[in-house]
Amino acid sequence: MRFMMMIKADSNYEAGLPHNAELLEAIGKFTADMSKAGVLLQNGGLLPSSRGARVRVSRGKLSVTDGPFAETKELIGGFAIIEAKSLEEAIELGQRFMQIHASILGPSYDGECEVRQMYDGTNCSPTR
Repeated sequence: MRFMMMIKADSNYEAGLPHNAELLEAIGKFTADMSKAGVLLQNGGLLPSSRGARVRVSRGKLSVTDGPFAETKELIGGFAIIEAKSLEEAIELGQRFMQIHASILGPSYDGECEVRQMYDGTNCSPTR
């Protein structure tokens, strides 16, 4: 089963501050290990919302809003598409990823990783 892990942005990300070098090295090792194991299919980071836009439709009318966007904690800063045997396995990988952040950035770090199974045409059931 394929899952997407979406890493939520934080205020440092939105401000465009440089990433912690130790964190980047540790994440690089983790993603390389996941790649070698055939678990990581794709990953990437996104630029701050100030470099983007939102396209909306309401009552048939399109509108475009340029960034930055106010709700930082609702923004996605990066993603990974993984292959896992179950939701539980995907969650465990998300926990490992977030533990790297917690260990390196310390107790003041607040972060979130959303894990969701990807639609494959057969999994429309409302249950897990």
